[in-house]
Amino acid sequence: MWRRLADYGLTIVILGLLILVAARLDQAQTRRTAGVAFVNDGDSIRLGGERIRMRGIDAPEYTQACRRNGADYACGTLARLSLVRLIAGGPVSCTGWRRDRYGRLLGDCTAADGNNLNRAQVEAGWAVAYGDFEKEEARARAAKAGIWAGTFDRPRDWRDSHPAAITERQRGSLAQWGDILRDVFRFW
Repeated sequence: MWRRLADYGLTIVILGLLILVAARLDQAQTRRTAGVAFVNDGDSIRLGGERIRMRGIDAPEYTQACRRNGADYACGTLARLSLVRLIAGGPVSCTGWRRDRYGRLLGDCTAADGNNLNRAQVEAGWAVAYGDFEKEEARARAAKAGIWAGTFDRPRDWRDSHPAAITERQRGSLAQWGDILRDVFRFW
């Protein structure tokens, strides 16, 4: 008898938690942030206190070098400069709902003139497509724009071979679970 009551109680608690999670997921909102951007590198910015990694692209790291005409050049610095020029000192707005392993918001960013910054970086040849913008990358590659004018290591490969150059601290799975729980209980 007591065993059966305990089973029913546990079932009710589990169903209640599932209903809570389903309701929270249904209410999931895209995070929006806007303001004056500080450009970290070719694919990440800071808006106020929010660190944002531009979704769907991967730009050379700030300290990364590429080769063109037999000489090394600072392609990471040029990728950052390209993003600074695209923003042109005006306000930027970003939207997103997920975070990367470093806790940055994965966002789609727009300049004051309405220009999609993620797409523009790939079109200019200063970022590779990373799950999105493949057509734009193909056009930049054909035009030999930006990094496509020479040879380079894909940013992901460069990071793997230069772990000391990465300054972001990786967040562990415990921190990611904390983010999920915080989002679930924010529903209340």
